[in-house]
Amino acid sequence: MVAVPPRKLADAATLAPYVPRDAAIVHAHFPLRCAPGAFPFVQTIHRNLRAGTPPSPNSIFLSRDHARRHKSDVFVHNGLDPADYVFRRFPRRQSQYDLFLGKLHSAKGYHWAVEAAKRTGHRLIVAGGWRPSFTGSIKFVGEVDGATKAALLARARCLWNPAAWDEPFGLVTIEALLSGTPVLGTHRGALPELITPDVGTLCDTVDEMIAAAESIHTRSPAACRAHAERFFTHMVMAEEYLRMYRHVLETGVLPSGRPTPHVPA
Repeated sequence: MVAVPPRKLADAATLAPYVPRDAAIVHAHFPLRCAPGAFPFVQTIHRNLRAGTPPSPNSIFLSRDHARRHKSDVFVHNGLDPADYVFRRFPRRQSQYDLFLGKLHSAKGYHWAVEAAKRTGHRLIVAGGWRPSFTGSIKFVGEVDGATKAALLARARCLWNPAAWDEPFGLVTIEALLSGTPVLGTHRGALPELITPDVGTLCDTVDEMIAAAESIHTRSPAACRAHAERFFTHMVMAEEYLRMYRHVLETGVLPSGRPTPHVPA
């Protein structure tokens, strides 16, 4: 891994001196229009490109949906280290709080979680940037990370991820599942690739989410953890990237991504 000054990122030619001479392949995490020197290269695209913008050569996206929206079938799902999360194997209770964790932006759909809490009186903890004004059953705890975030995830009845935009991946969903906590999501972006009926519910309206929340606690914490460990760990991600590297070195092109089995073709 090589750290590069930001001013050097505009032109691939300026990156060549940073690449060791014995490197087999270069993996960039920012867009490149051409290879940095004579090295084979790939690049992971971490955001949505502007409409009509063609993807850079050898681009790897974060999900099948992310890839398809950029006219590609090449993707590698993100992965996390399960050891970074507290797994609570005990069944969730209806009385436990719900959790929203993320930017307090309308695209993230936090207002659905807030509306649900106001309508039902169920406890909701909101963790993220910007300080809103909440009362009643809603508690704002600000930005969290590390042990505090892990504890909040592990003790929640469920995570609300009512995305109103096509997010390339959505790591908070995997963080919850590794904690044994089920997820309420929408059909937007990558969420249908991450959430199965065994570990959560996908909804299209706030009314559907409120109804689904009534039984979300019946999901098995062990099933949530097992699903994330099978498909979305750092080791699974690393193996997929190694497959990408090998294919590029052997054929000069990237292979198609591997969707999770529950996602229809």
